[in-house]
Amino acid sequence: MCCSRQKDEKKVERAYGLLPFVLEEVEGEGTVTPRAGLAAVAEAARAMGLPEVVEREVRLKRRERGYSEWEFIESFVLLLCGGGECVDDLGVLRSDSALSKLVGHEFPSASAGKKFLYAFEDPLLAGEDAKQRELFPSYVWRESAALVGLGRVCKEVVRQAHKSRPERVATLDQDATIVESSKRAAAMTYQGKRGYQPMIVLWAEQDVVVADEFRDGNVPPGSGVLRVARAGFEALPAGVERVYYRGDSASYCHELLNWLREERDGRPRATFAISADMSPELRAVAVATEEWHSDPEDPCRSWAELDFVPSGPSVKKGRKPDRYLGIRIRPPQGELFSDGSEEKYFAVVTNDFERGGLEIINWHRQRAGTVEHTHDVLKNELGAGVLPSERFAANAAWFRLNVLTYNILSVLRRNVLPRQLERARPKRLRFVVFSIAARVISHARRIVARVVGHFQELGVRLTQIRQRLMKLRRLWGRKEPSRTGT
Repeated sequence: MCCSRQKDEKKVERAYGLLPFVLEEVEGEGTVTPRAGLAAVAEAARAMGLPEVVEREVRLKRRERGYSEWEFIESFVLLLCGGGECVDDLGVLRSDSALSKLVGHEFPSASAGKKFLYAFEDPLLAGEDAKQRELFPSYVWRESAALVGLGRVCKEVVRQAHKSRPERVATLDQDATIVESSKRAAAMTYQGKRGYQPMIVLWAEQDVVVADEFRDGNVPPGSGVLRVARAGFEALPAGVERVYYRGDSASYCHELLNWLREERDGRPRATFAISADMSPELRAVAVATEEWHSDPEDPCRSWAELDFVPSGPSVKKGRKPDRYLGIRIRPPQGELFSDGSEEKYFAVVTNDFERGGLEIINWHRQRAGTVEHTHDVLKNELGAGVLPSERFAANAAWFRLNVLTYNILSVLRRNVLPRQLERARPKRLRFVVFSIAARVISHARRIVARVVGHFQELGVRLTQIRQRLMKLRRLWGRKEPSRTGT
């Protein structure tokens, strides 16, 4: 049952249901927000100095009136943290006037948000790249100056993450993923579906993305792999003493292998483990190998040292050949693989001669819990899996905004939130932190967010989060904020 009436010149709708309460919807500005915890994300970003970095690096077409670049970017970050997965979801935040008071600005409309993403396109570059794509269908589009600037904002979060919890070791995991899309501009992927195939490099110890590149779906995963890896290494801050690299067979590129094993421009030599292409020559060596060692964790799996030297350009006179580790998988007795074979072979190439073979194989396998986990979060728990436009640059900007959000959440989890939430996924953070309700009160030129509850029963205390952020603000080199505001 539902009825409408006027109360104090405000429209009120009442509804009765199965549960023993009356629901009233009152038209007008609310004083309660169900998303007060999102303010912690905004404060973390501001404590890291991201507004100043955006103002310096992300320069779009100037508007006489409207939102600043930072207000747009912050709105998108809060949208993704709050569970929005498309630009149209900005309307939900826009209707939350109480949250707008907490962050200090209104949220843009969906149409304004789309125009902001469109502004990342450089018409001159887009025209030239479109011609190149006609000649070379798997051409990788160049980034506009604004998109490059947004990448520098992501790298600033990486720098601040390192200042918060310094790591002397950096394990970089590189991988591409397919984002399916039914848009007409989407190209066919190797899986036979239309979409895009962005690539990222993840710093496993810090759980932050240090490099990303948005690409059409028909771009081979191994195309430009050195370019993206180099960007990841260049993003590492000072203080990292040892670098490790893990990749799948798309990274099995002799140009990349040569680059990793050499010291350049102060960058230390990288220890790597990469899935090798199972060429006929390598498979023949694996089949002929007699000494195989069982894997105690999997009775169907065994491993061996392979006496293999490739004919590729990574083999040079006077250089020690790389180490090849073979992996053999045999199904349980009496069973066959779907192709009728009785065994399958895989291989990992490494320049690590100190650790045992099985230890290296297991270490290489751990990337499934790092970079592949990041892909899953970006696509399924943030908004990278729902691309907003037919325009390539707008989609690239949207993907990078998701990367920025992922990095900010990593810094928040690892340095600010309670220890039990250090590895929490966005889904849990929304339930425990971001969905805390607060009444927003304006009094004596101050804004007060009032959270009511029994302290011992609250899973997260926003007051404690703010205190930790204030301490980190000094570590990150930011000035103390004025006390006349919130």
